[in-house]
Amino acid sequence: MDRVLFVIGNAGKQLMRAQAVNSHNLANANTTGFQADMATFSPRVIKGAGFESRAYSVAGDNSTSFEKGQMERTGRTLDVAVNGNGWIAVQAPDGGEAYTRAGNLHVNINGQLMTRSENPVLGDSGPIVVPENQKLEIGSDGTISVRPLGQQPNTLSEVGRIKLVSPPAEELKKGADGLLRMRDGSDAPASSDVSLISGALESSNVNGVEAMVNMIGLARQFEISVKIMSTAKEMDERTTQIMNMS
Repeated sequence: MDRVLFVIGNAGKQLMRAQAVNSHNLANANTTGFQADMATFSPRVIKGAGFESRAYSVAGDNSTSFEKGQMERTGRTLDVAVNGNGWIAVQAPDGGEAYTRAGNLHVNINGQLMTRSENPVLGDSGPIVVPENQKLEIGSDGTISVRPLGQQPNTLSEVGRIKLVSPPAEELKKGADGLLRMRDGSDAPASSDVSLISGALESSNVNGVEAMVNMIGLARQFEISVKIMSTAKEMDERTTQIMNMS
């Protein structure tokens, strides 16, 4: 059997994987703070008799695009956008520390400061708890201040500070839950170089038009792969017929 079937069959498999990644990005084009995934591949040359003229692709781990999304002003007190390179520290479902740029926060019935995905926001000493208040403010350094019930308008009390981190991008890895973690399993140290913009959110860094163009291109490449497999089958059948005639 011609090796082309193995090569093009592998190509079809990897194109389907790339299409799944691209579709996931497109589905999250409007998700606040979403970081796009990128499918990665590396070539593997087929060894054997004759020229090494064929190679198939080997899938690697998905990488993440760390480009910044657009800033959108909301005016909402609990909306914050990370200014520059940095992340908001949150508690992951497994109890560990993880990072996100999605700053659409809220306070649950237990007073915990949470992300829209229901991950507790972390401070210097664990999840942040906000007491009942008449007014809440989040400063550019992550400091959370509230005006307690029944207090004067100019009375503000600091109740916590959001942990902001800025590890190098190459030390971060995105999990299936969409949160980023340190590759070595450690917790990134807090950074004073990261600041927040109150009353704003960062949109997804997915370019919807580009993702649609990629989807069409990947679909066409898959169709070409199927046609090549069909052509290889026809060539094999004709070869068999010629050998039977001899």
